[in-house]
Amino acid sequence: MAETSFAAVAEEHLDAVYAFLLYLTGDRAVADDLTGETFERALGRWRRFDPRRGTARTWLCQIARSAALDHFRSEARRRRREETYALHDVAAGGEVFGDGLSPELESALHSLSPGEREVIALRVICDLDGDTAARVLGITRTACSTRLSRALRKLEEKVRNDVLA
Repeated sequence: MAETSFAAVAEEHLDAVYAFLLYLTGDRAVADDLTGETFERALGRWRRFDPRRGTARTWLCQIARSAALDHFRSEARRRRREETYALHDVAAGGEVFGDGLSPELESALHSLSPGEREVIALRVICDLDGDTAARVLGITRTACSTRLSRALRKLEEKVRNDVLA
């Protein structure tokens, strides 16, 4: 039997893995992120895949399940951390983010979740690269980049709406 390439296996099973993760998470964006993470992990482990022990789909679903469980544990930790930060934000009151910010930007920053502010702080304020910020957050580089992109988009929309109001 000829050796199958990782690209062929990935192409054949991509939709099934995505559907599995969508079912597990109930969130298209999370399923998309986890699908990417699954195939990233699988590529790194491809040389160890043994078709005599199971099908490629089974192997990929095991990796996907592991990625989903890691995500759920990470999200639980993030929620606990956000709740702690939210309590500190309420207790501090006043200008939280620094002097010289426009009222619109200050308001927009308050509208973000603590997790969204955290990724922005790591990447923009601390000037960490994607790999380092991801390591600090305990997530993949892709998930970090996606989280940053969504947070910045949300921040931009809030500032734009506040300025237009």
